[in-house]
Amino acid sequence: MKELNKKVFKTIFFILSFFVVTGMIVYNGSSYKKEYDNVKRNLSFIEEKKIPEPSDLNPSRPNPKDRDLDNMMIMDYEVYTVKLDGNKIERIINHSNNSSFDVQKVAQRIINNKEELKVGNLYFDNYSYNYKSNTIVIINIKSITNRLIFTLIYSIIILLGFEIIIYYVSKKITQRITKPAKEAFDKQKEFIADASHELKTPLAVIMASSDELKCDKNNQKYIDNIKYESERMSTLIKSLLDLSKLENGVSIDSYREENLSKIAQGICLTFDSIAYENNIKIETDIEKDIMFKCSKEEMERLFSIILDNAVKHGYKKSTIYVILNKTKNVVNIEITNSGDPIKVGDEEKIFERFYRGDKSRNRESNRYGLGLAIAKNIVINHGGMINAYSFDGKTTFKISFKK
Repeated sequence: MKELNKKVFKTIFFILSFFVVTGMIVYNGSSYKKEYDNVKRNLSFIEEKKIPEPSDLNPSRPNPKDRDLDNMMIMDYEVYTVKLDGNKIERIINHSNNSSFDVQKVAQRIINNKEELKVGNLYFDNYSYNYKSNTIVIINIKSITNRLIFTLIYSIIILLGFEIIIYYVSKKITQRITKPAKEAFDKQKEFIADASHELKTPLAVIMASSDELKCDKNNQKYIDNIKYESERMSTLIKSLLDLSKLENGVSIDSYREENLSKIAQGICLTFDSIAYENNIKIETDIEKDIMFKCSKEEMERLFSIILDNAVKHGYKKSTIYVILNKTKNVVNIEITNSGDPIKVGDEEKIFERFYRGDKSRNRESNRYGLGLAIAKNIVINHGGMINAYSFDGKTTFKISFKK
């Protein structure tokens, strides 16, 4: 259920964020294009019309027909005309009241580059220019850069605000969407837990009665069948009750600082004899005295489930490798065996309740597809992550806990 909530939340959050981010990108992109086109248009216009010198703006003199002085003088940035004599600067005309940068140095750089028209990057460059014959028109675009950067920062602030809103909206929508599924899942868990409890008593009676039955040649096999199937059912009921308990979560306050290294070493020693019977070796690389706040019983169960799975699916004459170490604030566990691989696409499914890759084989070995589901819930309750994969004939289970 937690996984479903996470997936639904991530999907909703991503979709809403995508539209908001796209809107911000479009807005900033259109602002940039508008300013870019404006600078380029002004450079072309100035080159075509020729910027007048200050002496030409004397109102007592008639304006030439080919000059649009009104448009040329309405600018919110600095404009300079540089007159050239060959490659030498003859004269610099300032068409504004400001002078913020070294025009001569910039003009000389433009002459050396010999590039006719350059608007440049409005976020990083300081000027744009138009170089034609013996005239260079330079526009100081610092004010435009500041305006675009302010717009970008303002957009990012708004975006962060929207992301906070989207986060809470996504949580609310997720709760509404998953509410029917959660109710059905809770009812299912309740039914399984109640049914398991109710089955314990009659099962205990059956097992006790089978022990008291008198055996003879005629009924021996039937009594053996009753005992065998009763034990199978007892195992199943215990697993269902354990899973139900774990799915309801546990109180972290009940956890204690435990020596995880000793727990792992102890379980590996327990499984040595089981592995030996299957002609399998267990090799360990366990870092000493790794302390971890946990439930000792559940950690023992976790190692037992993964090792049991490795032994059951391992090839004869193969080796199981158990690694336990700590990197910074993370405890890492790796258990690798050479054996039956996990089918591609089943890496997540194997942790689902009642999932069995080889149904016939699992029936024969009294496996019900609950072990790995229990292991995953143990890991989740301890704030960790578990995943499994097969590669090059080896299957690895990786578990990590944050300390």
